[in-house]
Amino acid sequence: MNAPEAASARWRRRPDGSSGRTPAALLAAVLVVLLALSACGGGGGGAAGAPTASAAPADTIEPLAGGAPAPALPATVRSADGHDVTVASDDRIVPLTGGLSEIVFTLGLGRQVVARDITATFPQAARLPLVTRAHDVSAEGVLSLRPTLVLAESTTGPAEAIAQIRKAGVPLVVLPAATSLADVGPRIDAVAAALGVPAAGDRLRARTDQRIAAVRKAVPAGTRKPRVAFLYLRGTASVYLIGGRGSGADSLIEAAGGVDAGVASGLDKDFTPITSEALVKAAPDVILVMAKGLESVGGVSGLEKVPGVAQTPAGLDRKVVAIDDGTLLNFGPRTDLVLRDLAAGIHGTPK
Repeated sequence: MNAPEAASARWRRRPDGSSGRTPAALLAAVLVVLLALSACGGGGGGAAGAPTASAAPADTIEPLAGGAPAPALPATVRSADGHDVTVASDDRIVPLTGGLSEIVFTLGLGRQVVARDITATFPQAARLPLVTRAHDVSAEGVLSLRPTLVLAESTTGPAEAIAQIRKAGVPLVVLPAATSLADVGPRIDAVAAALGVPAAGDRLRARTDQRIAAVRKAVPAGTRKPRVAFLYLRGTASVYLIGGRGSGADSLIEAAGGVDAGVASGLDKDFTPITSEALVKAAPDVILVMAKGLESVGGVSGLEKVPGVAQTPAGLDRKVVAIDDGTLLNFGPRTDLVLRDLAAGIHGTPK
């Protein structure tokens, strides 16, 4: 469960559980600004010579070149919940979040993944059985797949399910939840260590760092940075939140050359219920949303009916950037694509 999902749980009984990619027709209809920035660099393969721009579509995982690495197991790693966990086999891996699945697949070990979280929306994982419903882990579902390794995050729950999996003797490694760009590298390192492929982790971290740096270098430098408000929307569950400090989107907005409007207006919590007063005070020039969240309120026209939106500069200009739910806050190997699209939307011209 990522930061906005965890926050939204405090204001409703259950998340709406929607998944999948947004249809192209919807993206055209909602006037999303996703102008591709020109890629920097390029070049050959290998650890140090990896391309600086992703060669795969934004919704697809691009494994490291060279095929699947050979794990050096057993490996003992420290879990974020205080346990020392020994991993003897990675034959049957169950990542309990989409972000962790993304890293495992990109490291080249996707063939060993036997289940997915509902937020693993990329095509390579599409046929795997779900072991979550509405972001709640089913311990019985996980254990029925006879996993040799389960990867979770500190926000994964319920706690009873995590305890049940560990009590069954399955190696379970918990990673800290990622909330900023600074978490990308350590997150890759931790997954690679648990899988017994630290050298592949080094290569992936270097490739990811290189690509993120290239996108950041291409961000337009202007005298005035646009104010961007991140709105977490789940219209079917009546969840309407605005991001503040620690939402995860704040570090992305800053890296993409914007100012987080929620933080700038004094919102020190990660997420706060939207009010007209809060949005008017934030005065965003651009509104950032997850694509499925935008769909859940009826697109841009429905978004304008959320209290306060129509009174903001972004609402008046209908300047909205929608990014796929399965990539926006994953903080992993595809974060360069998130930054690229976000920077294009922030600095581009609405259609």
